[in-house]
Amino acid sequence: MKVIDLKEARWWHPTERNKILCTLCPRYCEIGDGQIGFCFIRQNISGKLYTTGYGRPTGFAIDPVEKKPLNHFLPGTDILSFGTAGCNLGCKFCQNWSISKAKLDETNALIASPEDVVRLAKKYAAPSIAFTYNDPTIFGEYVIDISKLAREEKIHSVMVTAGYIDKNARKDVYKYIDAANVDLKAFTESFYFQNTLSHLEPVLDTLKWIKNETDVWLEITTLLIPDENDSAEEIKLECSWILDNLGDSVPLHFTAFHPDFKMKNKNATPPSTLIRAKGIAESLGLKYVYLGNIYSPENQSTYCHHCKSILIERNWHSIKIKDLLNNKCQVCRTVLPGVFN
Repeated sequence: MKVIDLKEARWWHPTERNKILCTLCPRYCEIGDGQIGFCFIRQNISGKLYTTGYGRPTGFAIDPVEKKPLNHFLPGTDILSFGTAGCNLGCKFCQNWSISKAKLDETNALIASPEDVVRLAKKYAAPSIAFTYNDPTIFGEYVIDISKLAREEKIHSVMVTAGYIDKNARKDVYKYIDAANVDLKAFTESFYFQNTLSHLEPVLDTLKWIKNETDVWLEITTLLIPDENDSAEEIKLECSWILDNLGDSVPLHFTAFHPDFKMKNKNATPPSTLIRAKGIAESLGLKYVYLGNIYSPENQSTYCHHCKSILIERNWHSIKIKDLLNNKCQVCRTVLPGVFN
């Protein structure tokens, strides 16, 4: 049986109380000997912090890149997707809770070195690898080693994340990342604190950093939950912040909630809520707003913001390139922001 050696973690230091302070994310867990952090996969073993999820994916899949969702990054291509056990957030509405809330000994984890992951992408001719399903922040060491090898092989790397990461650690984790979809779960601190056991401000800081200080292509997803984060006022606040801090060209995905995990008492998001949110975002000046988890080809396709020609036609995850050549509208030559080659 193939074995991955236990990997010593980065981003930690001992405390005066004979514990370890993990500095990977803003949770800053103080971990005693033999204990694990909130994320389940970072453990204090005899005074050193180890990342027990390194080389232990819970499974692989070949997905359309639009499923991440990324609509302006290599549209129509495949992406090799995987995650590990655990997560550094505690979302009551988690759609992948069987993975994110599990410990390694509760999952049928595989064994895969960074070289194995890159070989798998090459085997299936996938031009990109997605770190997804749970939050890849918690297995940052694994992300770094895979994305570095992938770049050497001209394979792209994508983070699908909540963006809850320490300011110093993110410089390392994102060094070889090409694109990210960040879940902006709501736009109130009360929602973040009560429903995710985390805080809003570090996520906003990560979004600004990715957009303004890196070359990583950025898209944003907000899952709209009835009576929790779907008011017109909150959507206006979120979209105005995006416009002021990230610009008008970052694609924004509003997606529908379905009852799961600890929010089974909630109703699914009606399509009308998503359509209203899209209208608000566009009225404020955001150019690329999409709806997800509902059937609505007209609200999932990409249009030229200048002449309104359809550039990429989408029907669920099936796409057809229309009036788009490389990154320009063939009708009026307006540039479509993104990565298309």
